[in-house]
Amino acid sequence: MSFILLGLAGNKIQLVPDGTILLHVVIIVVMVAVLSKTLFKPINRILEERERQSEGLLSEAGQMVASVEESFRKYEQALRAARAEGYSILEKQRTETVRAREKEIASTKAKLSESIEREKVEIARQVEEARRTLAVEARKLAVEIGSNVLGRPIRSIES
Repeated sequence: MSFILLGLAGNKIQLVPDGTILLHVVIIVVMVAVLSKTLFKPINRILEERERQSEGLLSEAGQMVASVEESFRKYEQALRAARAEGYSILEKQRTETVRAREKEIASTKAKLSESIEREKVEIARQVEEARRTLAVEARKLAVEIGSNVLGRPIRSIES
């Protein structure tokens, strides 16, 4: 304690440590203890609470991101399935349309063939009738021309 009093009594600088160093160490320890209880612990509690909240928010954000990614993955799967189903339906309709068209073409060809055959028969009948008519007319003209050339009536020869 005498060192403390000697240190406080004089105005000169001492190069050798004396009893005041002990006083400084005690003051620093007391200040650290007081500051620890009054300042550092509340600040550390606030910082820890903020850290916990930010970790909670980060965790919640991570869960939201995972949820959104899962929803997006499900959406993409549903979209792919819908496209595949749409393509399947389009292919089925196209196939049905092609079959219906082929069936209609075959039906039209059959009707056309039948119509062509009827027309051929009708044309053959008309040709035969025209031949008979022309043969009769040709004989009449032959008789008339022969009568005019000979200057006398000629009788027709029937075959």
